Amino acid sequence: MASLSLSFSRRKSISRNATVERKNLITVCRFSVKTLIDRSCFETIDDSSSEFVNFASILEQILSHRLKGQISWFGYESPRSFWDYIRVACCKVPHSCICSIENMENVSSSRAKGRAWIRVALMEKRLSEYVCTALRDFKTTRRFYEDGAIVLGEEANMLAGMLLGLNAIDFSFCLKGEILDGTFPAVIDYTPYLKFTQSSDSISSDEEELRTLGSSDSEGSTPENIGPPFIMDENSWYNKCKRVEQKYRLTTEQKGYLEELVRLREAQLSESVSQNKRLHKRIEDTNLVHKMEKEQLEYIIVELQDQLTVLKNNDLKSRQELTAHLTNQWPSPGALDVNAVALDTLLYQKHMQHWDQKSLPSLEQLSEDVSLSQTSPEPGYFQGSDGRHGGQHLMCDGKEETPSLLGLCGSLTSVTSYKSLTSLKSNEYLASPTTEMTSPGLTPS
Repeated sequence: MASLSLSFSRRKSISRNATVERKNLITVCRFSVKTLIDRSCFETIDDSSSEFVNFASILEQILSHRLKGQISWFGYESPRSFWDYIRVACCKVPHSCICSIENMENVSSSRAKGRAWIRVALMEKRLSEYVCTALRDFKTTRRFYEDGAIVLGEEANMLAGMLLGLNAIDFSFCLKGEILDGTFPAVIDYTPYLKFTQSSDSISSDEEELRTLGSSDSEGSTPENIGPPFIMDENSWYNKCKRVEQKYRLTTEQKGYLEELVRLREAQLSESVSQNKRLHKRIEDTNLVHKMEKEQLEYIIVELQDQLTVLKNNDLKSRQELTAHLTNQWPSPGALDVNAVALDTLLYQKHMQHWDQKSLPSLEQLSEDVSLSQTSPEPGYFQGSDGRHGGQHLMCDGKEETPSLLGLCGSLTSVTSYKSLTSLKSNEYLASPTTEMTSPGLTPS
């Protein structure tokens, strides 16, 4: 039972120590951030500022709290710096400074690179962003830190919120020289944040004690010679008043700047609203014009379609009328036969001009033969006793018989043959001398 109670009390003491350690680091970090913000109102924060040096030491202690060591191949554990954790956990931050710090020539040790990262992140005003991104990667954080670390507890969210106030400060640092020396660990100075105020009872008891001690040491000493133990210096009051006055003046200037900025934003907002209304009005007008133009184009299309339909009907009607007119003007079939025979006679006479004129019958004889053939053709008129045509006497002795020209002219009883006859007459087409031709008065059997 004694051993169990001892182990329980030991675990309780260890848990208390870890809780107190985390609480102390978070509290002193909050005080350090407030001190930096107050100091930035009067001067620029750089490496020579004691407030910044103390803050950097506190942040380094927080990020190194219960950090695991690196296990080698032989099973030995070697210490590591918080930069190893930041380099892995913050690699997903867009446009980060991790690569530039990793490639710095004058910074070699891991601890020095971590200190350089703190300064660069403060100048970029992105320290809170880096820490929040690293804390969100819980798997990596769990791999680098042991149980009970600040970054694994509830204090981590408080840390990210406190670091957000540093974005309002303009920092100026130098990343060269011995400032980033990583051979010595950071030490926190707690004295600027310690304050003790005595009560009135304790002050009176101290006066009685001093009076008693003074009477025992020297008989000539009197209580009137002993002044109050706490006397405020006039210079300290003057400095405090001056600081308050400067802070009030700075606050007034910031207030005026913010009011002017608000007025400017209101003017820009009103102008944007009016411009938005004008744009909406223009869009409505454009839509109305587009709608009217669309309706007008539709009406024009319908009208053109109607006109096209009317033109098609007129064209069809004109074609029908022209066809009927041309059909009514053609001559009768009997007249076409007379004209065809006359045309055959003329073509035959023109073609046979180089022959003997004595052997050719006269034009009157040809017309008589044509009239006889049209009126009352007899069966044996054109055919002799030997079966040959009666027009054999027209040809000279020794001349070859020529077929009729009727085959060349085609049938003259149709419209098509009449058109071909007209073209032949206009072009004065002559048959080839080698073509065999018969008498123009003959008709095909």
